[in-house]
Amino acid sequence: MAWEPILWVIFLVMTMVLVASNMYQLVCLSDLEADYMNPYETSSRVNAVIVPEMVLHGVFCFVLLVTGHWIMFLITLPIACYNMMLFMKRKHLIDVTEVFRSLNAEKKNRIAKLGFYVLLFALVIIRLVLSVMNHIIDEDDAVHESAMF
Repeated sequence: MAWEPILWVIFLVMTMVLVASNMYQLVCLSDLEADYMNPYETSSRVNAVIVPEMVLHGVFCFVLLVTGHWIMFLITLPIACYNMMLFMKRKHLIDVTEVFRSLNAEKKNRIAKLGFYVLLFALVIIRLVLSVMNHIIDEDDAVHESAMF
């Protein structure tokens, strides 16, 4: 069975969820800025997806570490450390009363994380294609070797 391509498909799904989560947070903050949503609704919606996003990113990093994909792990480590720092300082959630003061900084952070996750998404797609191609080539070699004997 081809474990490597299956693993990269799982990584692809995880990265898609991270991109979607950041897009959702960015849209909610933009809607608050455009006065389409009130601060309470925006804060509750964004805060509902922050911790699951952090946990998913942590699981993503851990699985990369356990499976031996060291370079990808080192690429994802800075955001994991940033998330951990925010969580330890208890600044990971958006405060309803302070949301307008920190709106620009929150949007900039989300845009930077979104850019990182899009880059990570591209890297995961490249690795997925490479692992599928390597698996196909290995199967072809195995078929040719068995036909020779």
